[in-house]
Amino acid sequence: MNDEVMINLDNAMNKAIVFGNGESRKWCDNPTLSWHDIPTWGCNAIYRDMWVDNLVSVDYAMQQEIYEISQSKLSYTLTDTNYLHFANWSPIPAEIADMMFNGWDIPEEFVHKNKSSGNHTEQCVVSGKDPAEVNEKVFIAKTMNPSLDMKDLCLKMEKDMGIWITYLGENDNVKTIDFPVGWSAGTTALHLACQEGPKEVYMLGFDLSSYDESLNNIYKGTDNYLPSDAKGFNSVNWLNQMQTVFGEFKDTTFYWVDPIQRGVFGEISDVKFNNVRYLTKEELCGILHIR
Repeated sequence: MNDEVMINLDNAMNKAIVFGNGESRKWCDNPTLSWHDIPTWGCNAIYRDMWVDNLVSVDYAMQQEIYEISQSKLSYTLTDTNYLHFANWSPIPAEIADMMFNGWDIPEEFVHKNKSSGNHTEQCVVSGKDPAEVNEKVFIAKTMNPSLDMKDLCLKMEKDMGIWITYLGENDNVKTIDFPVGWSAGTTALHLACQEGPKEVYMLGFDLSSYDESLNNIYKGTDNYLPSDAKGFNSVNWLNQMQTVFGEFKDTTFYWVDPIQRGVFGEISDVKFNNVRYLTKEELCGILHIR
């Protein structure tokens, strides 16, 4: 092994790589790539294509998919993942969950249970969206935003509607996310990575979105994702969350790889950050000696 790579390995723990699922990171879905022991963080369905040390999910439909496959050992990318980081993951005795729904007349299509841990175990996690509450929110959104594409609005607001009951196995590697909560998966992974104290964080697949363009996500049109013809999202919340991370971790240098807009925080936002840099994928591969 040459000295150049050895130096990189010696400093690996001072770095972190965080993968979003924007289409700009599609080139990374290559099992032959080596990240030289740098801790990696990814989101949701990234496990379908590549291995990461830490997999983050804030969406309960994806959480159930990930948990079920991790317990069944059907995915090599999940078998050796160090940690699954799930938001709002609060295990309760299964008998309490049974009592919660006792006497409720819930249509079968709105109840989703995992099967890998058996039909019933002692602990479970219950999450979901009340269909009646969702319908009320859709009505309010339509009234307040009559110019929006109503079909697209319903697609997004009604996604994952129902109750998700995930029965837990005896041993798993799930860590409940204490903070941040209520963020997107990508920015949550970014903050969690920074909590480990790296001096350099490399951000891949953090593509901004626009309601005027089609959805930018590698996994659109697949299970537990919006269809491929869905519109994009307004990026304001994502930008605000990234600003929070960049501002909180001032001693960390962030390298944003192949962003759609370079210098976004000087153009869209009034806030400028001295700890944010921009790289092409070729520059990244050169810095980290990726072949």
